[in-house]
Amino acid sequence: MAKTKPGKKDLDSYTIKGTNKVVKVGDCVLMRPSESEKPPYVAKVEKIEVDHRNNVRVKVRWYYRPEESIGGRRLFHGAKELFLSDHYDVQSAHTIEGKCIVHSFKNYTKLENVGAEDYFCRFEYKAATGAFTPDRVAVYCKCEMPYNPDDLMVQCDGCKDWFHPSCMGMSTEQAKMLEHFLCLDCDSEDDAKRSSNGYPDSTISESKVEPKRRKR
Repeated sequence: MAKTKPGKKDLDSYTIKGTNKVVKVGDCVLMRPSESEKPPYVAKVEKIEVDHRNNVRVKVRWYYRPEESIGGRRLFHGAKELFLSDHYDVQSAHTIEGKCIVHSFKNYTKLENVGAEDYFCRFEYKAATGAFTPDRVAVYCKCEMPYNPDDLMVQCDGCKDWFHPSCMGMSTEQAKMLEHFLCLDCDSEDDAKRSSNGYPDSTISESKVEPKRRKR
């Protein structure tokens, strides 16, 4: 009669080898890639278990970088952007190199400083089909692109929309020096109002600009 192998046991936590960092279920981790020149993989820990030989394994849900997705990286993708995929896997816990934080998009835009271990996620991703959830996001500026938190944008005092300085014919340095800003449409409306009130069209508008990073 064949002997049954001892079962696996769930663990509450795992200490990363060579460190004092403790990983728990629900944490996000950096995992060693198979090719040393690649950046570490990012995953969310779903389960930690140990077998009868004290081999610790983790069930993970992978995050994908934009360049790893079917559509590839696009202009509005942030440098620290990840997609939460439906791709699950079981890996040796020894491949965990460190911990990281995957923020919601909203929380990421509020960070004063972005550290090496800070990432953000605004889409879920189906690895087999390349489909995203949500499949639509708000767009800004006359270029009608989704917000990239790595790019400076300025807000129009008139319509309250956000614009890329380059799309407004300005450099980033010029935008940072401005105190006021009206987009072309609102500036034209303002000129028309001044003309109808007897003011010359050449009057300089005193619109306000707030070149705040990571704000929509």
